[in-house]
Amino acid sequence: MKGELGEAERVLHQALRLAHRAGDGKAIAYTYSMMANVALMQGQLDNAEKLYKATMSYMLAGDTKEDDNAVLEMSLKLASIYAAQKQHKLALAGYEFCILTLEEKIAKQKDLPEDVLPAEEKANTRLLLGMSLDGYARYLLSINQLPVAQKMYEKALQISSDVQGETHPQTVVLLNDLATVLDAQGRYDEAYSYVRRAAELAKETQHPEEHMVLNNLAAILMHKVPEVFQYSFVWSASGGYSEK
Repeated sequence: MKGELGEAERVLHQALRLAHRAGDGKAIAYTYSMMANVALMQGQLDNAEKLYKATMSYMLAGDTKEDDNAVLEMSLKLASIYAAQKQHKLALAGYEFCILTLEEKIAKQKDLPEDVLPAEEKANTRLLLGMSLDGYARYLLSINQLPVAQKMYEKALQISSDVQGETHPQTVVLLNDLATVLDAQGRYDEAYSYVRRAAELAKETQHPEEHMVLNNLAAILMHKVPEVFQYSFVWSASGGYSEK
């Protein structure tokens, strides 16, 4: 948390040795996952990949199921690593695996009573699906798959709004991101509608990324200018513009 990642890594190596000495599989898996997170924060993608895979192997060798949220969260991080490395097939497979698995899990859990599965756990699973959709959308946007990216953003936005509320910081970010992908497709009116709402909410909630939302709002307004002039003015025979 203090940004002392090298020191954190050193301490985690000590923790890992103690966990191995104690033969505690859960402690080993947890420490590997922490080490993987530190490696990812340091930009050590290859090392992070190996550590996430080692963590998942320890967990799956025990009683952890493949659709456990912790396993799926690491699968999502692996997909983001493959995306950063431009390993497109692996990235696509990773994102789609997370999304499909979570959608199936949510469908199975839908009608379970709260004494069997708490509402908070159901909500956490839906939010993890939202994170997966968001990550996949950003990746699709980066490779110019705009219509599919739009659909992913729309689904992620719906989940965030339903579970966390419209004023939640993540909902505001998703409104802004959806506006971006609509703008990239030339759908300026729809983009403006979303980014304007994002700007209103960012101001109302003092969102830390309000400046980014406002920059996006300005960019979308600039794209709308030619359209405004096209429909607002016509060239008259006497010379000059007249309002239409």
